[in-house]
Amino acid sequence: MKIGVFATFMSPNATPQMIRDFGQRAENMGLDSIWMGEHVVLFDKQTFGYPGSKDGRIPVPPGGGMLDVTATFGFLAAATKTVRFGTGVALVPQRNPIYTAKEMATLDWLSGGRMDFGIGVGWNKEEVEICGYRWGDRGARCNEFLEVMRRLWTEPVVDFNGKWVRCETARLDPKPIQKPHVPIIVGGHAEAAYARAVRYGAGWYGFNRDPAGVKENLRQLDAAFAQAGRTRPSGFDIIITPPI
Repeated sequence: MKIGVFATFMSPNATPQMIRDFGQRAENMGLDSIWMGEHVVLFDKQTFGYPGSKDGRIPVPPGGGMLDVTATFGFLAAATKTVRFGTGVALVPQRNPIYTAKEMATLDWLSGGRMDFGIGVGWNKEEVEICGYRWGDRGARCNEFLEVMRRLWTEPVVDFNGKWVRCETARLDPKPIQKPHVPIIVGGHAEAAYARAVRYGAGWYGFNRDPAGVKENLRQLDAAFAQAGRTRPSGFDIIITPPI
């Protein structure tokens, strides 16, 4: 078992000095990793409530907001040497997949291969839509985006003809340091999430899960592997952020 920490860096509290000290203290304590959630914008009115709080709202300081994961992990990578970094989770269906592939490959390159790409489809309908995408097809879009990112990370030249992404002779460099690519850790508790973990994942991520919940999650995950005619590999990572 490896022990890491989940950190929601929010302004105005998360100053550069605070983040630098946090990363260095985590590393010096021997923690394995720092995980960070993602939200680009928050809304005063939203269709669905945040599942991690009783009132359905993300607790942020007055006038504050969540820092960007890419910039923050780049900053932390420069301030540390060994601690790993994980997105918990990156909201793939509302991201540009080409920029995301470039960002994660660059972070892996600059950090010396210390990135884990935790991904999910998200719960905030308004956030998906303000980023220019439809809510209802986010699962299918997530799968296609993961497919094209994985190919850009591993193939010298990519031709791709999907519903949302089309390209010919595309090259993305530098490639990630980790091979075959930055590990994809699939988050979510729905049947589609388990199938996505089987198809694309080097691991599964559970947020706000207690031991009883994790036991049921792993039963469902193993059922998804069985449905695909496989068993869960011994090196398949299970990452859990327990309830606060």
